[in-house]
This record gives sequence, C-alpha cells and structure tokens, in this order.
Amino acid sequence: METIQVVLDAKLLKAADLAAKRHEVNRSALIRQALQAHLKRLRELELEEQDRRGYLAHPQQENEFRVWEDAAAWPER
Repeated sequence: METIQVVLDAKLLKAADLAAKRHEVNRSALIRQALQAHLKRLRELELEEQDRRGYLAHPQQENEFRVWEDAAAWPER
C-alpha cells in the first residue's frame, strides 16, 4: 500500500472521523472504502452510457423480442 496526503476541510474531516468511529474502522479504511465505492459507481455510469449510446446507434426493432415474448406467454387453455 502507498501512503498519500489528502487535504480535507475541517468539517469534512470531522464527518469522516465520526463515520469511521461509527463503522469501527480507521480513517484510512473509511476513505479507501469510499473511494472504491465511488470508482465502482463511476464505472457503472460509464457502462450505462456505453449501453445508451449503443441503443441510440442501433435502436431496438419492434419484433426483435417477439420470439421471447411468445415463449414466455402462458399457454392458452
């Protein structure tokens, strides 16, 4: 692991320390977890945007999923 310096204002530092205490982790662990969660969310947003652009470039055809809808339908009696 690498050691870094991060500058936080007093209010954010106090909130981080309180959160770390509540979750029974040290400040570094709290910041690591928060950064990991944030990076994961950024990746999810990137993938969602990639999907959105893909669907805009290749819109769904009206009958594209008809075969699956028919397969999933309840049989008539």
